[in-house]
Amino acid sequence: MNVVFKAPRALLEYIRADLRRTHTFAAERVGFLSAGMTRARGAVLVLAQSYRPVDDGDYLHDQTVGAMMGPDAIRKAMQWAITDKVGIFHVHTHGGAGLPGFSDIDLREQANYMPSFLNAASQHIHGAIVLSQDSARGQVWLSPAGTQTFIFEFIDIGAPLRKWRGL
Repeated sequence: MNVVFKAPRALLEYIRADLRRTHTFAAERVGFLSAGMTRARGAVLVLAQSYRPVDDGDYLHDQTVGAMMGPDAIRKAMQWAITDKVGIFHVHTHGGAGLPGFSDIDLREQANYMPSFLNAASQHIHGAIVLSQDSARGQVWLSPAGTQTFIFEFIDIGAPLRKWRGL
């Protein structure tokens, strides 16, 4: 199944700016993006809606990673999914330019908490996105058992329209 992710450029710029803010002890920032979805012509179209940064107090002290979210951050994002009936995407940046990649730690941690989102709000698509200055890569979870797939294409809605393959 092909997954296409569309986001307004202004929203992506806002997220990138937020993720550049410093934190008192975490080396990087993280947040969550809400999204709606529709199916068309054998593809899933994911439409980015809004963004919420992880609250400063919801980071855990963990020197082994750039940023570690505590359970309250995940609980708040899951509640957002349930209350607003949206999909939730964990988002962070690795900086630089070009197509970024998930680290092994990213993949491990996402596999730990993403199935919980599907258990809480199974009618929506949930996932994770890593941004660079001009691109993104992402994956979505299709079942609580851990089935996931990478986002096939990203569309940055602005003038001019930008598209890139996420694989």
